[in-house]
Amino acid sequence: MPEISRDEVAHLATLARIELSDAELDHLAPQLSVILESIASIAEVAAADIPPTSHAVPLTNVFRADEPRPGLTAEQALSGAPEAEQQRFAVPRILGDEQ
Repeated sequence: MPEISRDEVAHLATLARIELSDAELDHLAPQLSVILESIASIAEVAAADIPPTSHAVPLTNVFRADEPRPGLTAEQALSGAPEAEQQRFAVPRILGDEQ
């Protein structure tokens, strides 16, 4: 794989809207080349007969089935509230009229 030039790093930085100094461009070019070489070596190892996976072990659903059950009525839910109005919890106002 060809080396990434300093100009290519500068172009990528421009596309990403990242401002890099000359020293940073000189420092990043070889590092990006090493990263691309590492990715290329991984691509060589991947075989056509091995399916791509996102997890090393199969996942199973650990959640219970979603079945509707009876819940609380509004009166039951509000029974312990310090204040309620129009079947809702009443809480202190935190925003002024300017909002």
